[in-house]
Amino acid sequence: MERFRDHARTYSARAAAYGVDLDRLAEGHAPPVMMIACSDARLAPALITGSRPGDLLELRTHGGTVPRFDPEDPSGEASTIEFAVEGLRIADIIVCGHSHCETAVSAGTAGDITAAGQWHVVQQLDVLSDYPCVAPRLVDGTLRLHAWFQEIGTGATLRHRPGANAFLPL
Repeated sequence: MERFRDHARTYSARAAAYGVDLDRLAEGHAPPVMMIACSDARLAPALITGSRPGDLLELRTHGGTVPRFDPEDPSGEASTIEFAVEGLRIADIIVCGHSHCETAVSAGTAGDITAAGQWHVVQQLDVLSDYPCVAPRLVDGTLRLHAWFQEIGTGATLRHRPGANAFLPL
């Protein structure tokens, strides 16, 4: 825990050393991309993308799962997605899964856990595309959805290519 405290204490100095303007960030943010990723500690969206503060809106959920939209009982995740799409006008949403994911294992998936994890990521795009704030922006081309998959052991990031129905290197 001490390591985390030390980094928190020196954040402003480290941010300045990397040219991060904290005053500008305090005025607001307009990230162009949202990443919905598994909350697994082995997955680090900012490290994967090389993003800096203000670049990437992150939503971390169990297994990177996107809940179905329910207007009668909106979830925190749904509210975050709506804020990103309507409020921030983000242009891209990446759903990022990973190998060795407990979500695929806990689902009792028999066979190839990696393939099951990849299929789960693609299913989340289908759920997202049904959101009332997402669907019209997909139609008018102002929002794009992407499925990524991180190989924990190698660090390789794959993306889903619908035409090939496969995950291939970025």
